[in-house]
Amino acid sequence: MFGNSGGNSGTGVAFTRDPVSGRPELYVDFLYNAQGEDLVAGIRNPETGETLAKEMPELYEQLQEIRAGLENAMHDMQDIEFTVEDGVLYVLQTRAGKRTARAAVKIAADMVAEGRLSKKDAIERLREVDPRKLALHAFAQDPERRALASAFPASAGVAVGRIALTSERAVELARGGDPVILVREETSADDIAGMAAARGILTSRGGRTSHAAVVARQMGITCLVGCRDLGIDLEARAAKLHNESFAEGEWLSLDGATGRVFAGRVPTEAQSDIPELAVVRRWLAEEGVAEHPLAG
Repeated sequence: MFGNSGGNSGTGVAFTRDPVSGRPELYVDFLYNAQGEDLVAGIRNPETGETLAKEMPELYEQLQEIRAGLENAMHDMQDIEFTVEDGVLYVLQTRAGKRTARAAVKIAADMVAEGRLSKKDAIERLREVDPRKLALHAFAQDPERRALASAFPASAGVAVGRIALTSERAVELARGGDPVILVREETSADDIAGMAAARGILTSRGGRTSHAAVVARQMGITCLVGCRDLGIDLEARAAKLHNESFAEGEWLSLDGATGRVFAGRVPTEAQSDIPELAVVRRWLAEEGVAEHPLAG
């Protein structure tokens, strides 16, 4: 199968639920006239599921049917890789999808309510969740605050830090005690150390299933991808956002809920727990499970 055989072909990744929030909706990135490695590498910005539903509605409906069938069979949120060749859909593989801690809790609670998962299995699955990653912050509300740019939100939370244009610089700043925003065209396996050192990641290319997005969700790091207004000049050690230049080391703030990028240090405030956490804790009490990461 060849996704690069013309305008009615392409490659895509679909999550059967939102891997950031856990909402029960299809979450799709699709590149026309491309192969699978192009999507993961983030060589250009993909189309979203909303666009695919408008431009190829029959194919999108097929994906919805596949979504339901896979969740019924696998009892978990799935990460599906697919190719479209001349309008024909081919599913290449499926596996359990990586997700944020908050998404893991919501997905487990929803699947129990839907009858797709038992309480016992949900409790065991959630033993892998780090409770520290459930505590997210949001930016304090200010109607006068204006965003510099916007991007695809790929991992939740907010991040405030100094700009680092390379992974090496991100590690250096973090070792000095500074919070870091790693700003790149896209990320690769070579950037893992810099990503781990960062509070947030901002890329100019790639979608919500790119390397940066997937790794950031695993690490619990705020991540915005595919920022079309972002330009990077490594020689000048500067990033340009909507015609405004920022030297490496200046402050940026990223909102993982809305995809907005702000100059400077935006004040934050704590968010409340997700309601599904109370549901899980009730299960633990009902099942007599005292030793669990999510026990209250």
